[in-house]
Amino acid sequence: MNLRSLLALDARLSDRLRVAEQPGALRTFSAFCAHSGDSWFWGAGLVLMWFLAAGAWKPWAIIQLAGISVLAALVMLTKFTIRRRRPAGSWGTIYRTADPHSFPSGHAARSFFLAIVASGLGPAWLALILWVWAPLVALARIVMGLHYVSDVLAGVVVGVVTGAIWLQLSPVLLGWIFARLNMSPW
Repeated sequence: MNLRSLLALDARLSDRLRVAEQPGALRTFSAFCAHSGDSWFWGAGLVLMWFLAAGAWKPWAIIQLAGISVLAALVMLTKFTIRRRRPAGSWGTIYRTADPHSFPSGHAARSFFLAIVASGLGPAWLALILWVWAPLVALARIVMGLHYVSDVLAGVVVGVVTGAIWLQLSPVLLGWIFARLNMSPW
């Protein structure tokens, strides 16, 4: 099987999973999940958390925010190198306009990155919630017609690998960040 036939199979499978044009509860839930992984939402929430939180939440927020920023740069570099067009469709105009490229899925990468880092930095209840949420975001990106299955699978791999590396770097990064800010993370 060559690359062309794999891409055709990917497109057919992705199209079969699609619900973007079908009204109903599944479409509404999928649209919510697809948006819930937006970078602006997570970025704003983590900045707000850092300013308002106390204790362990402050370093948790800064590590997650710095990590998703690095991840976003990695995903965008890959997208603009590969330049795979998104599947045709009308749902998600903001995504199609701001970023016409689909490989890899940044939402899938971000959601799995957040789950991996939360698993390492705790608390366990939040990690569990994020592990339930991450696959819903990833699947929603396919069913809403914004990504192919392979885009999402690649995004999951990028998010998991980057998250695992980020966890190893986080103690060093936290020390460096807070030393520069002349403050304690706790």
